Amino acid sequence: MQKPYRIGQIVPSSNITMETEIPAMLNARQQIRPERFTFHSSRMRMKKVSKEELAAMDIESDRCALELSDAHVDVMGYACLVAIMSMGLGYHRESESRLTKRTLENGVETPIVTSAGALVDGLKVMGAKRIALVAPYMKPLTELVVDYIRNEGFDVVDYRALEIPDNLDVARHDPMNLPEIVASMNLDDVDTIVLSACVQMPSLPAVQKVEALTGKPVVTAAIATTYAMLKKLDLEPVVPGAGALLSGAY
Repeated sequence: MQKPYRIGQIVPSSNITMETEIPAMLNARQQIRPERFTFHSSRMRMKKVSKEELAAMDIESDRCALELSDAHVDVMGYACLVAIMSMGLGYHRESESRLTKRTLENGVETPIVTSAGALVDGLKVMGAKRIALVAPYMKPLTELVVDYIRNEGFDVVDYRALEIPDNLDVARHDPMNLPEIVASMNLDDVDTIVLSACVQMPSLPAVQKVEALTGKPVVTAAIATTYAMLKKLDLEPVVPGAGALLSGAY
């Protein structure tokens, strides 16, 4: 029997969603594919979603990468999109390179995925050009995210900032509010909807509904991260009920 793949996650201390949505997707995959997974986390302190707290939190990601490499995980995901995107344009490349180096220094070189880089790469895989985006952040942080994504070559046609400052409150946002939020947006000529540009805002239960209502492919930061992790593991990136990117079409 093949040993399970160990999935490592570098998680903000107040994040309670990434450790539910990523396992939910990979557990769903276990129903249709033979590979098995276990889940392991290390935490960085963060309570309020502010630029200052995010920058202080990001410094702790090096320690988390070391801790998870002690466990010999097979892949690591940095589970905070806005922390990366608020640090400067293109920062996901620097973060992924630095954290990989930390694992190498610990004698256990480990592939690193950031949710920020995964979303950018996932949109490219989908051939997206014009997108609409929903984020829970305050408007200034949301604008940083929009600028970051635009800098990667995408046209953000419309976006919604839900302006939820407390990270635990972000996790309490009802995902079934998302279809109504999307319905209020300008989707003219939009080819892809980013239903949650945040791995803390739950969205998985609403993905298929929004795809059905809009007729457009939907992706989230958590879905893109799962796709990226599976690709790093050289596994087929397919998960039932997790939107277009994980449908097997790509």
